[in-house]
Amino acid sequence: MEEIMPTRTRIAAGLGASVAAGAVALAAGLVPAQASTPAVVAPAPAPKPAVAAAEPPVLSATLTRSYDAFDAHQGVAVDDRYFYVVDNRSITKHDKATGRPLLQFASNSGGPIIHLDSGVVVGNRLYAAHSNYDESPMESSIEVFDTRTMRHVETYSFGIFRGSLTWLDRHDGAWWAGFANYDEIADGGTEPYGETYNTQVVKLDDRFQVVEAWTIPKPILDRFTPMSNSGGSWGPDGRLWLTGHDLGEAYVLRLPSAGSELEWVGTVTLPGVEGQGIAWEHAGTRSKLWTIKRSTKQAFSYTVPFRSIANPTTPTWQVLGPGNFQQ
Repeated sequence: MEEIMPTRTRIAAGLGASVAAGAVALAAGLVPAQASTPAVVAPAPAPKPAVAAAEPPVLSATLTRSYDAFDAHQGVAVDDRYFYVVDNRSITKHDKATGRPLLQFASNSGGPIIHLDSGVVVGNRLYAAHSNYDESPMESSIEVFDTRTMRHVETYSFGIFRGSLTWLDRHDGAWWAGFANYDEIADGGTEPYGETYNTQVVKLDDRFQVVEAWTIPKPILDRFTPMSNSGGSWGPDGRLWLTGHDLGEAYVLRLPSAGSELEWVGTVTLPGVEGQGIAWEHAGTRSKLWTIKRSTKQAFSYTVPFRSIANPTTPTWQVLGPGNFQQ
């Protein structure tokens, strides 16, 4: 008869055999060594909440003068003696001293001019941004006028491109343009008209070929939506000023030191303005920013505290030596 081992003795013997077998396996490197007592695992630190980037400073412009302008609907251009009010199919030349309208380019409703958006005067030519808004697919062109006669003298077509051309300017030996896209759904459509986040600022050479392109910071695009970037003009401070379709404020940006997004350095409120096209009148420290107000059919000029807007100086990267490398 087999002798029955007491239960506690069997458990102890089994435990001893198990420990011995474990020691052999450990010596052979077959299993990892275990701590003699359970390790206390500290809870992982809670992730730090993301710190929202502070918005740049906000300043306010001062209205210098207002003008009645019966076709103030899209934007404005300006030179030393005149300002030019832009409507969908017309551009009217006004005497800056009196505000009196002098000449007008006017397109027939069935003609190729559909949606003029803004303009810039370079020499004796007015270059106007033009698109087929809000038809699909988006088509854009630059339409050129003689400022003395207001006759149409030249055209350059982008065809179907990066969006709807809304503004054009000349700066630092190159052309600059805004191609707008929209979250708005056009009449008869089912999809957003390009989506606002796809809006771009594009640098062009003298043949209007793309050299570089940048995006606009998303917090600004959020203010534009469901519309988009309507106006753009390089200021006397060497920075790019942009406006949206509806709000009375201009956003001051500079080219980034790296990456593809423009750097937002300031905002200037424009009392009484309802967005749309803008144009800088360059006159050194006496430079004025021009815009329109559609609801009252007026053109405005503003004194802007552009010299009070400082560029950020905080470094965005560093070079590290041995012992300081980020892991």
